[in-house]
Amino acid sequence: MGYSVAKGGNEVESQLLPPKSAEAPEDRFHLAYIVYFTLGTGFLLPWNAFITGVDYFDYLYPGVSVNRVFSVVYMVVTLVCLLLILGCAHKSSASFRINLGIALFVVSLLVVPVMDAVYIRGIRGLYSGYYVTVAAVGLAGVAEALVQGGVMGSAGELPERYMQATVAGTAASGVIVSLLRIFTKAIFPQNPQGLRSSACLYFGVSILFMAICLVCNNVAKKLPVIQHYNDLKLQAELDEQDNEKDDDSLNGSPCTSTLRDIVGRIKWYCFGIVLVYCVSLSIFPGHVTADAHSQVLRDWYPVLLVTCYNVSDLLGKGLLAIYLIEDAKIAVAASIVRILFYPLFIICLRGPIIFQGEIPVAILTCLLGMTNGYFSGVLMILAPKRVALQHSETVGFVLVLFVILGLATGSVSAFLWVF
Repeated sequence: MGYSVAKGGNEVESQLLPPKSAEAPEDRFHLAYIVYFTLGTGFLLPWNAFITGVDYFDYLYPGVSVNRVFSVVYMVVTLVCLLLILGCAHKSSASFRINLGIALFVVSLLVVPVMDAVYIRGIRGLYSGYYVTVAAVGLAGVAEALVQGGVMGSAGELPERYMQATVAGTAASGVIVSLLRIFTKAIFPQNPQGLRSSACLYFGVSILFMAICLVCNNVAKKLPVIQHYNDLKLQAELDEQDNEKDDDSLNGSPCTSTLRDIVGRIKWYCFGIVLVYCVSLSIFPGHVTADAHSQVLRDWYPVLLVTCYNVSDLLGKGLLAIYLIEDAKIAVAASIVRILFYPLFIICLRGPIIFQGEIPVAILTCLLGMTNGYFSGVLMILAPKRVALQHSETVGFVLVLFVILGLATGSVSAFLWVF
């Protein structure tokens, strides 16, 4: 395909990164790793709370395509805010943006249970509440841009294991929500009051987790290992400023030139990320949960398939801590090969009856989740190491932009792909 994403990767990295002034401090008790795992889990929980409670919203607001509206509003707002933040990220610290985003998350999450308690009270057809809920979803999108951009950006400035912790945390978020869904389905009756109780539990757990994330974020900047790499970044920025002053041959805006160069270095990583998420989201959960049926498991079947996918996604991202493919060409090629999941799922869901059983569909769903987690994680871990340390945070923002683009493309493709 005429690209080189990993050739001489170690040599490139050694040339781009500034020399270490001292050995990096030990991550005692793996606190920094736990912090980034927790933050990775946290910035997806609010969205999962809104989308998992969609059954209750469908009951409250009949005739409205709540799921589609939430998805469009959330993704568009997040994408626009990421673009705005990308242009001015250097004017504020990642820690400040994460704190601000967590605060906005809490506000958006409080809207639904508070409004339900004082105004909605389970009454159907109060569409003013629907518009307020959509606004809360938009506010959560702003928070997502601040938190996810900040977390991914700061993780990109650290060694690979911290980006792995972050992406594993995102998968853990899905597992937590799946377990909550199983718990609420088993405990609460599937009636309006049961749906109401379930939705309130989702939002309550998410608010509690946001408080934990706030503590983690403010603890992180005090950890010696984080301070060490922050000092390296600061030194690299000062060196770059000195070099720019001495270079009279620069054309155009330095910021624009730098961003263009960064995107050029990681364009194939971005392509792979978009393709991974596009394939996954165009197949799952929409068509799998809608077209897969079980006479034995009945309405539990889609819930268990979602759990299979999320657990497999977590296993794939957890595998990165044991073995990481260093050649990004393989990960990009794998993202292309994953297109084969389309005919495989067609066979399982629409083919001979022997392939439509619970076991073949579950195995294929697990493979979809595991490859999604592993290969998207490989690309996100390796990409920040393609640029100088002082530009790693920008790479994190760019990667998040393409993750959102992949999710949006996959969501749209789900409507166009007919079995």
